[in-house]
Amino acid sequence: MKIFDVTFTVEQGMTVWPGDDAVQLFRQKKIEDGANANVSFVGMSVHTGTHIDAPFHFLKAGYGVEQIPLDLLIGPAQVIQVPEDAKAIDAKTLEKIVIKPGIKRVLFKTAVSLQQTTLSQVFKTDFVAIAADAAQILVDKGINVIGIDYLSIAPYKNSRPTHEILLNANTLVIEGLNLADVEEGLYMMYCLPLKLKGSDGAPARVILTQE
Repeated sequence: MKIFDVTFTVEQGMTVWPGDDAVQLFRQKKIEDGANANVSFVGMSVHTGTHIDAPFHFLKAGYGVEQIPLDLLIGPAQVIQVPEDAKAIDAKTLEKIVIKPGIKRVLFKTAVSLQQTTLSQVFKTDFVAIAADAAQILVDKGINVIGIDYLSIAPYKNSRPTHEILLNANTLVIEGLNLADVEEGLYMMYCLPLKLKGSDGAPARVILTQE
């Protein structure tokens, strides 16, 4: 069995959403300074790196990340290579994409994955995202989980329509996936977010396996 870790490493200096606090990750206590053990501190937005969005992220009455059904987080998933020349995943783009029968989890690999294997310090505003019309089509198809390889599933400065369509339908959103070394195809997905009470999102460790 092959295991693919599709989680970006959390580190200081990594790209964060504009306006979010930079990642803080450092040792507060050090053995070499006389401490009994090394103890580190981390401070960051819950939407840092590879993470999930809970409905509460965009819906006033939405539930928090600790209430996301576990059966959404584990199961078969299809990695889909989006055409390299696509500027967005819209209804027209979806016409060129075949989602296997019975698949409820789709992970979109865009041109971003061809350009980076780490989250660089320069934020990209032209990343490929899911337009509102495509979001509605995916919901209508019964897709329960949608992931993408950059920090937002929705276009830059136009976040609300796509997020609202997906989260209103209880479709789980996974953002910031590291799909650079993953070919399109079928996998088993395991997504384990931190269980943060009442939070609008959470960092997650996501792996794909394939026989």
